[in-house]
Amino acid sequence: MTQNQWQNWSGRQTSSPDSISHPTDEAGFIAAVRRGAEAGQPVRAVGASHSHSRVAATDGVLVGTDGWQGVVAVDNPAERAIVRSGSRIFQLGEPLHAAGLALRNQGDIDRQSIAGAIATGTHGTGPTLQNLSASVTRARVILADGTAIDTSPTNEPTLFEVARHSLGGVGLITEVGLQLRPAFCLHERLWKEAPDALFERIDELVAATRHFEFFWMPQLDICAAKSLNETDADPDPLFNTKLERIGWSHDIISTLRDDLHTEMEYSVPAEAGPACFMAIRQLIHADFKDLQWPVEYRTLAADDLWISTASRRPTVTISVHQDIEIDDQPLFDACESVFRSFDGRPHWGKAHSLTGPDLAKLYPRLGQWWAERDRWDPTGVFVTPELAALRP
Repeated sequence: MTQNQWQNWSGRQTSSPDSISHPTDEAGFIAAVRRGAEAGQPVRAVGASHSHSRVAATDGVLVGTDGWQGVVAVDNPAERAIVRSGSRIFQLGEPLHAAGLALRNQGDIDRQSIAGAIATGTHGTGPTLQNLSASVTRARVILADGTAIDTSPTNEPTLFEVARHSLGGVGLITEVGLQLRPAFCLHERLWKEAPDALFERIDELVAATRHFEFFWMPQLDICAAKSLNETDADPDPLFNTKLERIGWSHDIISTLRDDLHTEMEYSVPAEAGPACFMAIRQLIHADFKDLQWPVEYRTLAADDLWISTASRRPTVTISVHQDIEIDDQPLFDACESVFRSFDGRPHWGKAHSLTGPDLAKLYPRLGQWWAERDRWDPTGVFVTPELAALRP
């Protein structure tokens, strides 16, 4: 029996890989893939293990990426950079800023590895801002036979489409190219507001703000709202208060969220966002009166990725949380029923119960994604039972 153990960030998801390696060079990644292929064992990469799903779990070969981090190259005129796949998002802020650049957007948590965040379609908030995968310009992939290929929109473009939102299913990604933008400052404002009052002006808040989001706290029935707007003002520590501050984007967008929890997130068409939230609010008030954890509401611009939750539609994302010590299934099952009634698409890295046939109705190009994945990995080196369950 294997003595190796893996668990995700919260500890809710666990597995017992046959082997765990931590490569520090590309040769190590290639060796891990070949070892799995020769043994007939599935190979999975893992970064921060921050997903709430079992997307990274395996009983085969687990490949950690923490030994493979850093910015490889920066192209200032093109506003692009190449970074190693294990780089945590929070580690990119300062080196990119030193080059006068920044990520276009990032999530409200920045602990994930860049490859893991891209693989699962991680996003921030903003009606004009797409998810992280949409900023990928190239990817270096170790394929099932151990060869490395640099793929991009002009070199094996269909492989690129799979790799930039891969679920870890087509190879081990060692480098990622990112489209960036000039470094910028944000002005953050925080306030509390009753849900009914906030939703009377929700369209105005979303349209007028580069980033807008809120956490609804069920016990108080109040929303903790946050707006971030780009500003020409310089960061000023003397200006910062509990309710307002100015800082560089990488210092302002994300927050620390260390309390262990599980999470379900669904993306619904933007026009259905308010009604979906109100339905979730009504459900929680009626059936989950003791829920202590907040519900998060964000926006996301449409993109053209094959399996993105925002593929071809402007989106509102709604996240429901539960304490790690409490059984999350009753809450999540009830909320999932509401989300599905609003044509919701589940976040690939968070809890959901949908299988391949369910998902194929929500993601029209899921079958195309699988066909291309199978072309590059015909023996299923990167397919675990959990991933196979997502096949149409």
